[in-house]
Amino acid sequence: MKILKRSGAEEIFDITKITAAIQKANNTVQAYDKMTRQQILAISQHIEEYCSHMTRALSVEEIQDMVEEEIMKQGAYNVAKNYIKYRYKRAMVRKSNTTDEQILSLLEFDNEEVKQENSNKNPAINSVQRDYMAGEVSKDITRRFLLPDDVLEAHEKGIIHFHDADYFAQHMHNCCLVNLEDMLQNGTVISETMIEKPHSFSTACNIATQSIAQIASSQYGGQSITLSHLAPFVQTSREKYLREVREELAEQGVNASEEEIRGIAESRVRREIRQGVQMIQYQVITLMTTNGQAPFVTVFMYLDEVPEGRTRDDLALIIEEMLHQRIKGVKNEKGIYITPAFPKLIYVLEEDNITPGSKYWDLTVLAAKCTAKRMVPDYISEKIMKKLKEGNCYTCMGCRSFLTVYRDENGKEKFYGRFNQGVVTLNLVDVACSSGGDLELFYKILDERLNLCYKALMCRHNRLKGTPSDVAPILWQYGALARLKKGEKIDKLLYNGYSTISLGYAGLCECTRYMTGKSHTDPSATPFALDVMERLNAACRIWADETTIAFSLYGTPLESTTYKFAKCLQKRFGIIEGVTDKNYITNSYHVHVTEDINAFDKLTFEAQFQRLSPGGAISYVEVPNMQNNIPAVLSVMQHIYDNIMYAELNTKSDYCQVCGFDGEICIVEDDGKLVWECPNCGNRDENKMNVARRTCGYIGTQFWNQGRTQEIRDRVMHLSGVRKAL
Repeated sequence: MKILKRSGAEEIFDITKITAAIQKANNTVQAYDKMTRQQILAISQHIEEYCSHMTRALSVEEIQDMVEEEIMKQGAYNVAKNYIKYRYKRAMVRKSNTTDEQILSLLEFDNEEVKQENSNKNPAINSVQRDYMAGEVSKDITRRFLLPDDVLEAHEKGIIHFHDADYFAQHMHNCCLVNLEDMLQNGTVISETMIEKPHSFSTACNIATQSIAQIASSQYGGQSITLSHLAPFVQTSREKYLREVREELAEQGVNASEEEIRGIAESRVRREIRQGVQMIQYQVITLMTTNGQAPFVTVFMYLDEVPEGRTRDDLALIIEEMLHQRIKGVKNEKGIYITPAFPKLIYVLEEDNITPGSKYWDLTVLAAKCTAKRMVPDYISEKIMKKLKEGNCYTCMGCRSFLTVYRDENGKEKFYGRFNQGVVTLNLVDVACSSGGDLELFYKILDERLNLCYKALMCRHNRLKGTPSDVAPILWQYGALARLKKGEKIDKLLYNGYSTISLGYAGLCECTRYMTGKSHTDPSATPFALDVMERLNAACRIWADETTIAFSLYGTPLESTTYKFAKCLQKRFGIIEGVTDKNYITNSYHVHVTEDINAFDKLTFEAQFQRLSPGGAISYVEVPNMQNNIPAVLSVMQHIYDNIMYAELNTKSDYCQVCGFDGEICIVEDDGKLVWECPNCGNRDENKMNVARRTCGYIGTQFWNQGRTQEIRDRVMHLSGVRKAL
């Protein structure tokens, strides 16, 4: 049994420390106010018993709160008062410098919270530690100077979550859609070096990867590129190879037909496509940004994004190669092919590829095989998205954040070159529990919390106002997002829908269960859940009308925050069955991970909530190893096309470096802590296994905190006995 110190380090639970602390407070009062030795031991033993029944390590603060309560239950109010005074004095000392212990603990690899904060950052690496150190300083400045007291208090209590406080001190935005077309066609500048329009597909791929790394170092969220912007350069290479082949054959005195010339040139084009795609995959994985991780990048694959004909067929060739290489995977340090975390792939399901016999059906079958093996691509339904996005189909920024539809001064829709200003998430479970189940009070508290979220979001917006383009030239001056002048402020890009700002939400499932006593999948409870969503959207519309800022509702991809929210709820409201009895709360509108529901019903049910999350959301189904059942994968994909805008399949792809096991690494409990274990050899060393799991849209590969680990363990399969024939 362990506790979590303020520095974030774990420590073995020691009952004698609790007893000693109570005894010190007891020694400060008069004899008639003192507790007996038996009373002190009883308090210590009660706390030890309570901690032993928890499925997570309690923090020092939580244990001290329990000590206060138990002393008062004994009627020893003067002892409790002195104990509280001592805590207050110690808190004041700590407040004078709130960062030292956290920084020192992460440098010595003792900080459990930091070690498992981000499932794609290795905290042992110097560059990651440097980023975390800067983050601790940024969070400290944010807490003490930049956020209003009520916003900060709500954030620390888990009432709301002010995302990415570790980057807030800087003038940085969240995520974006890279205007790679502008950068490639019109040239760009990387590290003060002019990059002209490329003369080949492989050069275009190289420029793209270098741009991705630079962009990732200039923001803190995910970015997306589309292969459509690379497709025209295939023809550029083709024309180059046609010239070269003709010249080579002429020099050799070979009289070849045009068909033979084109055949030789085309084989070289295919080879260059293979090399270019390989460059994207390996450079994205191996490039390290200034925050010590691979860029969080999504690659969009949409055939209808380019005109029908040669360019679309070339795009299909690029997509085909991208899928082939992802199926193969990348080698780990043992030389074994494993599932990489990046880039995330999104494949658009459309009329020309969704049914057997359609022109690009074979490409869709290949995508299904890739998903079964490597968890990507994820899928966007062109048909459903066009219904929800005013006839448009486009990619998300990063893993799920969608832009609103924006038209430029000529009335033309524009998506690439736009971005998100930031996110603040509302804990809906806390709203419900705070209401005590009173519906009228629930909506009153909801309105109050929404006002608080608005205040916090405006802090994000105002932090970006006045930012000069010089802070990130590749973004604001050289085409990734804009072509502003040096010294020009980005303010005009913050209004009138050019960029978005996101109201996130979490725990709709538990919120509904508390207020109605039923899951939101129950037909009698679904209307309440939908009404909550409608009210959140209504708030965004009001704020947008008042400010001309594009507020949008966003289904938050909780990663470490799911654990934070759960701990805060347990502290504030205790253990409530079906509501706060887990070390996690449910992402956005999702069906609870433990609920028995099949894949098709889950996607159909969640589609109505996805429609109400215009700022971003993704649904998933949990499936077993599907590599020998591709028809079943295709059935799910066709269901996505007909029913929901954006969804993914969570497959399993792990590897044990000790015994060579290739399958699903399991989660087991050891002395109250969840650990990963190879089912074949029992290996529990995380440094000797490769585990890939989807946790929030992106794939994570660096393991997770105890809350998220419990959520992963609890997931039920949504696909069993599914039809195998299309």
